[in-house]
Amino acid sequence: MNKGELIASIAKETSLTKANAALALGATINAISKTLKKGDSVTLIGFGTFKVAKRAARTGHNPRTGKAIKIAAKKVAKFKAGATLAKMVK
Repeated sequence: MNKGELIASIAKETSLTKANAALALGATINAISKTLKKGDSVTLIGFGTFKVAKRAARTGHNPRTGKAIKIAAKKVAKFKAGATLAKMVK
């Protein structure tokens, strides 16, 4: 499912117009993104948790040359499925 299909699904489920569903989805994504940028987590009970994790610096290898390269430490967004979602997918 892509963003357009998700918007259509939200519109159908909620009786919103596609334009309003797009605004609602955009606002949701924006709120989650801003919260993660601050370093906080977002928990949606039954669905899952979005959080920021730190990835340590490490040494990698260039696949073309085989030379070792340094990969800098960085923060990454992670998602852990909640119990209800995990059961649905199972």
